Amino acid sequence: MLRRRIMRGASSAENWLARKIYRKYERILEAEISEKPLPEHVAIIMDGNRRYARLSRLSIAESYELGAKKTEEVIEWCFDLGIKQLTIYAFSAENFRRSDEEKAVLFNLICRKFYEIEKNKKIHEHEVRVKAIGNLKKLPEYVIDAIKRAERATEKYNRFKLFIAVAYSGRMEILDAARRIAEKVRRGEISPEEIDEDLISSHLYHNDGGGGRNSGNGGGKSERSEVKTSVDLIIRTGGEKRLSNFVPWQSLGNECAAYFCAPFWPCFRRIDLLRAIRTYQQREEERKMTEVGRILKVMRCFL
Repeated sequence: MLRRRIMRGASSAENWLARKIYRKYERILEAEISEKPLPEHVAIIMDGNRRYARLSRLSIAESYELGAKKTEEVIEWCFDLGIKQLTIYAFSAENFRRSDEEKAVLFNLICRKFYEIEKNKKIHEHEVRVKAIGNLKKLPEYVIDAIKRAERATEKYNRFKLFIAVAYSGRMEILDAARRIAEKVRRGEISPEEIDEDLISSHLYHNDGGGGRNSGNGGGKSERSEVKTSVDLIIRTGGEKRLSNFVPWQSLGNECAAYFCAPFWPCFRRIDLLRAIRTYQQREEERKMTEVGRILKVMRCFL
């Protein structure tokens, strides 16, 4: 009995010390990143819920519920730090291949969370504009209804922007943009010579109200002035080192940083987010140094 008490006491002391060190390290990291520019647009692949369920002996529903709570925490962390735009990968087009039971769990959870957004005090206090992106027509009607209500409740906000990718495929997003542009060319609204990267970006889901609902605005100028389509930093949890067809156009060609970390999504910590931001800042510094080096080389040619 005495030995057990001693062991419990030692374990408690170790946990207390670990928490204290963690908090100290977190404060140091936050101080470091606050001295440099933050990424404007962060995209997160929330991976590892099912593996966490297996290892923790939880049901899929319990694990997804924990993952949803973590998502709420991370959204608040991002906006508290000053990140203006966040895109999270909630349900991919490939997820439709999962079992009917698992899809029902996910659809019910997504539906409930969108209904909660409608009256969420923090969302309204932070003035967060919420928009779903993806081929939303493929979703059940009750999920679409919840999405519409959340979007209407936040459509006037512009301080922060939260994009939730549902029924999303990056390749399909580009294909949908190409189809809308082709239709405008056919109607004579634009000429083929006007097609450039900016025009394509303006027809992506971030700009046109979700794409899958055919909202009709096609990414007008007012939308383009508000939304930063390109992504500065992609974070993926769960140990996988791949982007899984997530925001390919937005992340390629603009020096987007990628941060892959081991924790499953329900275990993602604030310190992991801070490390990801630090990786982005280090990448930006290296890029600027490389650019300076190239300029100096060119200047030497003229000396």
